[in-house]
Amino acid sequence: MNLLSHALTSTGRRKNNEDSLCHAPALGLFAVADGLGGYEGGEIASALTVGTLEDFVARNQRDPAGTWPCKEDKKKTLAENVLRAAATEAHLAIVDQRAGRLGQMGSTIASMLVSGDQAAIAHVGDSRVYRLRAGALEPLTRDHSVYAELLAAGRDLPPRHEFPFKNQITRALGLAGNATADTCVVDVAPGDRFLLCTDGLYDPFDDEALTPLLATGTPAECCQRLVGLAFDRGSADNITAVIVDVVA
Repeated sequence: MNLLSHALTSTGRRKNNEDSLCHAPALGLFAVADGLGGYEGGEIASALTVGTLEDFVARNQRDPAGTWPCKEDKKKTLAENVLRAAATEAHLAIVDQRAGRLGQMGSTIASMLVSGDQAAIAHVGDSRVYRLRAGALEPLTRDHSVYAELLAAGRDLPPRHEFPFKNQITRALGLAGNATADTCVVDVAPGDRFLLCTDGLYDPFDDEALTPLLATGTPAECCQRLVGLAFDRGSADNITAVIVDVVA
């Protein structure tokens, strides 16, 4: 499959940008990360996350027999295992630097590795991956957040934008507890459009509102439109989008 892609990040209304992104079409690799831990820590954690991710995937493609930081999960595909191991290595890299002013840092990650007619998806935290196919928008990740977990447990909740703890996450790289990436594999077909984004982009929209905004324009035009509208509609966070189109 041939891919057309674009990536864009904006500081938005914040004083600094704690989001980072990976845009590596030569590897088939795309990712966004949202750092936690204050002015300096979040920025360092997200940069460590995407840098480690890209380094690990590139290293694995050069040398598939290289050392991994975790055991392979036999129930998952090779691409899923690669992304899961890369996230684990990023987690360990953050933990290794958590001291002093960086003592509370961590990061989300949402990543996609495209190979042939499949894409592996891996995520930790509340950054997201969507697929737009034939006019229908499908979330490919489920947030590791208080809101998502309560919703999955059957609790009667208000819309997410009305929930007081909507941005409280339950899993992140670098933090104590579960930092393992959830993964899945989806098929890839010409005409598909994928969106990877941080919460600063999707917060002002529900999925119904996102759908027509994703449906037109080149990846570059669409990134510009989404980031600009997220800001215009009041996003209070950094805003990051990566869009990947699949072409024949």
